[in-house]
Amino acid sequence: MEYKKLAEFYEEVSGTTKRLEKIEILSKFLKNINESEKDILYLLLGDIYPEYDERRIGISNQLAIKAISKSTGTEEKQVVIKWKSIGDLGKVAEKLKKQKRQSTLHSQILTTEKVLTNLRKLPELVGKGTVSKKLALITELLTSASPLESLYLIRTLIGDLRIGVKESTIKGAMVSAFFPEKEKKEVSKKIQDAIDKSNDIALVFEIAKKGKLKNLEKVLLEVGKPIKAMLAQKAKTIADGFKALGKPCVIEYKYDGFRLIIHKKDDKIILFTRSLENVTKQFPEVVDYIKKHVKGKSFILDSEAVGYDKKTKEYKPFQDISQRIRRKYDIEKLQNELPIEINVFDIIYYNGKSLLHESFEKRTALIRKILRNQKYKIIHAKQIITGSEKKAEKFYKNALKDNQEGIMMKNLKATYNPGSRVGHMLKVKPEERDLDLVIVGAEYGTGKRSGWMSSFILACKDGKEFLEIGKMGTGIKEKQEQGTTFEELTKKLTPLIIKEKGKTVQVKPKIIVSITYQEIQKSPNYNSGFALRFPRFTALRPDKPLSEITSLEEIKKDFEKQKRNYRFG
Repeated sequence: MEYKKLAEFYEEVSGTTKRLEKIEILSKFLKNINESEKDILYLLLGDIYPEYDERRIGISNQLAIKAISKSTGTEEKQVVIKWKSIGDLGKVAEKLKKQKRQSTLHSQILTTEKVLTNLRKLPELVGKGTVSKKLALITELLTSASPLESLYLIRTLIGDLRIGVKESTIKGAMVSAFFPEKEKKEVSKKIQDAIDKSNDIALVFEIAKKGKLKNLEKVLLEVGKPIKAMLAQKAKTIADGFKALGKPCVIEYKYDGFRLIIHKKDDKIILFTRSLENVTKQFPEVVDYIKKHVKGKSFILDSEAVGYDKKTKEYKPFQDISQRIRRKYDIEKLQNELPIEINVFDIIYYNGKSLLHESFEKRTALIRKILRNQKYKIIHAKQIITGSEKKAEKFYKNALKDNQEGIMMKNLKATYNPGSRVGHMLKVKPEERDLDLVIVGAEYGTGKRSGWMSSFILACKDGKEFLEIGKMGTGIKEKQEQGTTFEELTKKLTPLIIKEKGKTVQVKPKIIVSITYQEIQKSPNYNSGFALRFPRFTALRPDKPLSEITSLEEIKKDFEKQKRNYRFG
């Protein structure tokens, strides 16, 4: 397919914010794609490989600027000036392409195949001369690209496609494009199940295109291929939890750690975070725990890794151990200084069989058969099954006493729904509110914080938009040994700057933080319509994807609950 057609589709689908209209536009587009062109489905999500594949384009704004400069004959300084003015490097490329008078003699018609070929070479390049080689591959595409093609090429390169197409949109379009209306409900469920098992939207498209429902059922879970974690909704009280789930139900600790989904096939063990990142090398002791204490030839376990103090054996908060996820050096030292315990609470595959559609009651029973508890290494998640509010309250208090976040309440008959925020699994936590938000801007400090960003603008999500909700400056440290520092955040955010004005910068939404706050107030000062009172930094969340940050809808619900049960201020 000509890349021009794909760019025109991007333009059309981004022209509406209505989901049904997007599905209709996408449905027509999918009908015109051949099965041999299935990899275009990755491009629709702004990627070049299936979601489970760790390879990413990984191009910085700086390299994109160089490529725009070289392909349009514009000085880099001028590209940066326009970028600061427009705030969108894709739009900058489009504008400069339109201004360019002389077309290049060697330009050719771009195809999606050529675009994918060049982009897939980028993650493979390492070592000396990498930057110049990457620049050559990108410039080759931009030289042949029209203004509109340049817009979407640059946005794809820097991971900011902005067309409002999600996995769920593609699912809806496939249902509409390839199956009769009467089968819509059943088909939607089968397609979602195939996506959940494969994490490969192009594979599912290839099967759906043929219109054979039974073939979707042949898609199986694969050990070693990451699967999205099932997510919980919130319950205000234990009584509310029982009301939603029924009695009895499972009650477990809600651990203050990070999610680890553990895959084992024969002697190979792979560890993934909830954002599908392979962190096996960072946690060699976990590999050892699995080999020694869990029986089974092949399985996929869902668990939470929790840090603890080596001397006192007290559990530590997430922010104390979060650095273990990202650090790829000094592993032995970190292992010794920041030990973790693995708390296994679910199993979704065992010895060749998917357990996704089995009840939680059966799954949790299996865990207890195959896992031998080893305190401070690997254990079953602390759990009771009860219909008594009194017993549940006592268990909840014990969880808090053990420095955990609260409890999870789970329906005994529920299945496992990867990637979904389900109503059959609820979390109950103390009233002090906490949110996961993304940094979208910052202000440089003065005095002893001069040279560092010291006030950070936070945003929640609303569809494909990020809406500002407040500024945060407390909870961040000045010295490394005390926790996350202003210097560390400044280093992480500097490459993400897209606009500067005086001491204020706008940054690409990428760095996710957990914060606590005292109150939500209505406010005209932020485009979310709300402001957080006294937001305080608690942790960086490198384990979370942008899709999981707090939504505007959740903010509104919390605001309403707060009004009904006012406790702060």
